[in-house]
Amino acid sequence: QVQLVESGGGSVQAGGSLRLSCVASGYTPSSSCMGWFRQAPGKEREGVAASFTGGRNTYYADSVKGRFTISRDNAKNTLYLQMNSLKPEDTAMYYCAAGCYSGSRTPLNDANYWGQGTQVTVSS
Repeated sequence: QVQLVESGGGSVQAGGSLRLSCVASGYTPSSSCMGWFRQAPGKEREGVAASFTGGRNTYYADSVKGRFTISRDNAKNTLYLQMNSLKPEDTAMYYCAAGCYSGSRTPLNDANYWGQGTQVTVSS
């Protein structure tokens, strides 16, 4: 049984930083895509960042490029998302995902496994 448990969300002021963590169990993160999605109230889910095939390749949505960094520690079965220069528009529930895959319009469209989510709130 695959379990993904996120932590690290919280409330920060604009310009601040947070680091999200996702511990995976029952899954081998080194072998496939793991990523982060987010969803704000009234908005569609957005694929934020992904780490492919052992972490050699990454993807970032244009909205976070240059501010967010995805990384993985395969020995600890843990995925991270370092979020810097946070903006109010980054406010959302953030979800860790495993076995992620592309769609017709984005390299990060959906995933097979999901965490329960961690809330990130950025105030201006």
